[in-house]
Amino acid sequence: MDIAKNIDAIKAEIGDVKLIAVSKTKPASNIEAAYTHGQRAFGENKVQELTDKAEDLPKDIEWHMIGHLQRNKVKYIAPFVHLIHGVDSPRLLKEINKQGRKIERIIPVLLQMHIAEEESKFGLDKNELNELLSSEAFKEMNFVEVKGLMGMATFTEDEDKIRREFKSLKHIFEEVKAKYNDEKLNMTELSMGMSGDYKIAIEEGSTMVRVGSAIFGERN
Repeated sequence: MDIAKNIDAIKAEIGDVKLIAVSKTKPASNIEAAYTHGQRAFGENKVQELTDKAEDLPKDIEWHMIGHLQRNKVKYIAPFVHLIHGVDSPRLLKEINKQGRKIERIIPVLLQMHIAEEESKFGLDKNELNELLSSEAFKEMNFVEVKGLMGMATFTEDEDKIRREFKSLKHIFEEVKAKYNDEKLNMTELSMGMSGDYKIAIEEGSTMVRVGSAIFGERN
């Protein structure tokens, strides 16, 4: 498996879209191979693994927390995480803000939307998103910066369905940009697309794709 070659092939396809190399469960040596080839953004889905790797690997790596984040674990990644992709509840956002205040760091986040028709995915629905963004509580959160939205499509072979879901997320993204004027909202990123569906995601407006197996091979 040639990690450098895989990265080059994906980057040639995705153009200006940001590549998050999903390194969860992969050894540090794999990350080092990608890093040596110029890749700087890596995605992890478990806090313990993320903090261990961040300690051992080069300090200029951008660590993206892409998995479901429990509130009691926020404090471990708050000082250094580059972007938290999966903020799926007001309570989690409130906790991130609280930890940011403690260390006087504004923490960049994406709000995770539930766009898939399957129930197993986390995320906010459109009403919950609007309630959150127009709430007094949100107005007082000075230690988070909402950089955009994230969503995962249904795991299916049906490309039309995947496209519909990504299209709906892009629509919500544009609505939020047009509707809310808050300095905490810096809506530049739309994180959608993984190894199986990133090409469709890019066609539908993704600015950031999370790719693991297409770079590092299948997980055991």
